[in-house]
Amino acid sequence: MFTGLSAFPLTPLSDDRVDGPALSGLVQRLASAGVDSITVLGSTGSYAYLDAGERALVARTAIEQAGDTPVLVGIGDTRTSRVLAHAEAAQRAGAAGLLLAPVSYQPLSEDEVHGLFRAVTEQASVPVVVYDNPGTTRFTFTLEFYARIAELPGIDSIKIPPMAAGPAAAQARVDEVRAVLPDHVGIGISGDARTADALAAGCDAWFSVIGGTIPSAALRIVRAVQRGDLDAARAESARLEPLWRLLGEHGSLRVAAALAEHLGLAPADCLPLPVLGLAPEHRAEVAAAARQLGLATG
Repeated sequence: MFTGLSAFPLTPLSDDRVDGPALSGLVQRLASAGVDSITVLGSTGSYAYLDAGERALVARTAIEQAGDTPVLVGIGDTRTSRVLAHAEAAQRAGAAGLLLAPVSYQPLSEDEVHGLFRAVTEQASVPVVVYDNPGTTRFTFTLEFYARIAELPGIDSIKIPPMAAGPAAAQARVDEVRAVLPDHVGIGISGDARTADALAAGCDAWFSVIGGTIPSAALRIVRAVQRGDLDAARAESARLEPLWRLLGEHGSLRVAAALAEHLGLAPADCLPLPVLGLAPEHRAEVAAAARQLGLATG
C-alpha cells in the first residue's frame, strides 16, 4: 500500500506544547506538494517524547489537514498496553496505517518483539509498517527475523536502515531482503543520502526526513526513479549533498528542526527538551545550505 515518498514531518513544540498551527502548516505543505503518504510520530516526529494525549492530538491534526493523502501514525512505546492504546487512538482518528518500532529500556529478545507485533496485528484493522531503527531501539533485525515478522497478517512493509554506499551494495542488500519476504510485503528505505540507489535497486518506498520539510526536492528524486531516469535522480541527490553532510554530522532530527525554523515552518526552539537544537554556528551552516539550494524562507 505504501509506496513512493512517505514524508516524515516534525512535531513542532512551542512553550513545551504541540504547536497545532505549525503542525497543520507542515502537513498542508506536504499534501499540497503531492507526497504519496505522510508519516507522523516517527523519530522525526519526536514520538518518544510525547504523552498519549499529545500523540492523539498530532494524529487527529495531521489526518484532518492531509486531505486525501494517506497518513501513517507511529505507535511505538515501551509497554505493549500503551502501544495498543496508541494504535486504537490512531485508528479512531482515521490513520491509513501504523508505524511500529520495538522501543525498549530493557533489551528485547526476538520472541518479545514478535509478541509485540503479533499483539498489534491482531488488533489492527489497518496495515502495519515495521520500523527497523537499531540506532534508537538497540534491537537488530536479522534477515531471518524479517521473514518471521512478515508472516504476521497485516504487515505491509519493512522500513530498513540505511545501506552501504553505491549501486552495487544497494542492489545486494535489497535483493537479500526481498528474498526472505512474501510478495505482498514491501521494502521502505530510510537514510536520505543513499535513497536514489536504494529506490533504483527496488525499494518500494522512501520514508524520508527531508521529505517532511522540503518535499519538492524529495519528490524529484522519487519521480525520476519511477520514470526510469536514474541519472536525474542521482543528480538531484548530488545537488542535496550540503544537506546530506549536515544530516550525517549533526543528526536528522536537529537538522530538520533547524531547517524548518530557518524556513519559517516551525517556531524557534521547536524540539522537546531536554533535546536542544543546533548551536548557532551549526544553524548558520543549515541556513547557508538552504541558500545554496535556493530554499526560500516563508
